[in-house]
Amino acid sequence: MKDIVTNKIKNIALAGHNGSGKTSLAEALLFKAGASDRLGKTADGTTVCDYDPEEIRRHISIGTSLASFDYDGFKVNLLDTPGLFDFAAEMTEGIRAADTVMITVSAKSGVKVGARKAYDEAVRQNKSKMFVVTKIDDKDANFFNVLTELKTVFGPTVCPVVVPVISNSSIIEYVNLIEMKAYKYDDKGNAVETDMPTAEISDKIEYRIDGLIAAISEAVAETSDELMEKFFEGETFTQKELIDGIHDGMNRGIITPVVCTSAAELAGIDMLLKEIELLLPSPDEAAAAKEDTPCDASGKASGFVFKTIADPFVGKMSFIKVMSGELKANCELTNTSKKSAEKIGKLYNLCGKKQTEVASAVAGDIVVASKISASTGDTLAESGCDVVYPAMTFQPPCYSMAVKAKAQGDEAKISSSMQKLLEEDPTLTYVQDDTTKEQILSGLGEQHLEVAAAKLKGKFGVDIDLTVPKIAYKETIRKKVKVEGKHKKQSGGHGQYGHVWIEFEPCVSDTLVFEEKVFGGAVPKNFFPAVQKGLEECVKKGVLAGCPVVGLKAILVDGSYHPVDSSEMAFKTAAAIAYKEGLRQADPVMLEPIGELAVTAPDENTGDIMGELNKRRGRVLGMEPIGGGNTTITAEVPIREMHDFAMYLRQTTRGMGSFTLTFLRYEQLPANLLTEVISSVNSEG
Repeated sequence: MKDIVTNKIKNIALAGHNGSGKTSLAEALLFKAGASDRLGKTADGTTVCDYDPEEIRRHISIGTSLASFDYDGFKVNLLDTPGLFDFAAEMTEGIRAADTVMITVSAKSGVKVGARKAYDEAVRQNKSKMFVVTKIDDKDANFFNVLTELKTVFGPTVCPVVVPVISNSSIIEYVNLIEMKAYKYDDKGNAVETDMPTAEISDKIEYRIDGLIAAISEAVAETSDELMEKFFEGETFTQKELIDGIHDGMNRGIITPVVCTSAAELAGIDMLLKEIELLLPSPDEAAAAKEDTPCDASGKASGFVFKTIADPFVGKMSFIKVMSGELKANCELTNTSKKSAEKIGKLYNLCGKKQTEVASAVAGDIVVASKISASTGDTLAESGCDVVYPAMTFQPPCYSMAVKAKAQGDEAKISSSMQKLLEEDPTLTYVQDDTTKEQILSGLGEQHLEVAAAKLKGKFGVDIDLTVPKIAYKETIRKKVKVEGKHKKQSGGHGQYGHVWIEFEPCVSDTLVFEEKVFGGAVPKNFFPAVQKGLEECVKKGVLAGCPVVGLKAILVDGSYHPVDSSEMAFKTAAAIAYKEGLRQADPVMLEPIGELAVTAPDENTGDIMGELNKRRGRVLGMEPIGGGNTTITAEVPIREMHDFAMYLRQTTRGMGSFTLTFLRYEQLPANLLTEVISSVNSEG
């Protein structure tokens, strides 16, 4: 499309519950607009937007895909986001780049958690919203029940625009309430205008249509004083007044239109394309209404990197929303987030995996640059433009697994490949546990980490195993003891002689505290460092399960030496002997890590969650209502009990709950668990 201008761009994120028909809707829109020559199916792995091998294999969306197409003089940038909660970052990124969030709701299953989350994210990011009731052709579909549910859950801003006419449990036509026209669809999805429904066609249809028209008129009246006055005087709004009113109301967040479609039969898709053109705000309107930085095509060029893909063949692909000016290929920009120079090479429009090279992109448009160094969340700007756009906030990782290479020697390859995945997904972390020395991969759920492992293998040829991480137990002592350590060996020539008396006592310290109180030169000063070094090596392993020892103070109080046979090595060995004997006598105990937990969940689930935390040996510290029907529970919990808590919480709250867990301190392991823990640590070792 030539000479794209900002007010002729529509940026739309498709969001909603998993399985609500987002990708199928995108496919129908692309096909109806002529951007694809066949109607692909998710089940067959033939859709434009789900092109990643893992998406095709699993029949789900994993990443946000961009499908740009031209329609009736407009450029539409469609961002198809995943509905699974494990890939929530992708939805956040897609909504950030969009001006309107089109939320899909199945006419069969109604408002699910994914729709609520998409709506909440759209509100949080201050985006206009529209509901698309999908799968209207299903035999169990009930549009009007879903419409009532939408109004109940999301409030009076919900406004029907396209509704079905149902007779004998089947749809016979669709009514566009703005045009006040009815349409029938043939088997190819082509619309034919037909008569408006009457009571003979469907029971109480006139009453229902009258009520829907009243609802749409009332919603439009709220958008201006002039229209409100006309509404109170009982005058009928013109088609233009309805369109302009809904358009303005969407942009201000006070109207959320509802349309219905069947992607499989292409019914209602042409009307949806028309609503996209007429009702949805353009990027400059969206920026003006929300008092963002003006989306000014005449200003200096700037853009925001909202998504990154690590492609082993093309290299890193950076998705950029152009915020101002004109972004040109082969130009020099500044990464104002990192204060570094950035060279932009080629720019592309994407339609799924199909790339079309473009010379430039105007303010409001979305393009992809390859092989640049910028990361997700960075701002790119022309010289002299110092703007830095706000970064995105993502849900912190809550589910962890240990990573092991299947093939020996692949560790370095895993690390470099994992860094590319981390660039792609800001909700993944990959760190080494300092205590257990395991590499820990963390994300938003079991499926999230499975997909990460599959991507490592598919994209970078690295095969890994995911296992439950070891718990970083430690050991300490509870009483003070004084013990002797003597190392004496005679083997011809020089012998070995070291002799120490050491007091061991508990203290508050993560490292060994060493002191000496030797009188009269019983142990020469030049052997003190050897004793200390011997003990420092010993505290790496305790006497119960071989875990690191903390909270230990050692005082060298006495000993003896031989003028010929004593050596640093002999005193190190003597210290080790004293350590082993001393710890056995000093009432050694195991320590387990305790975490600080903050769980946010719907009010109706708080009782179940508190009961579950008690089962997991947690101590609930408090509850605080945070509004919106949610409560935050704070507790202290043993980390060994929390590995699968993410799965429990998701199941219990149907995906509405979230939590953070941070290390707090170590506490003594209960005696009844000691044998089990020692056995498990020894078997892991």
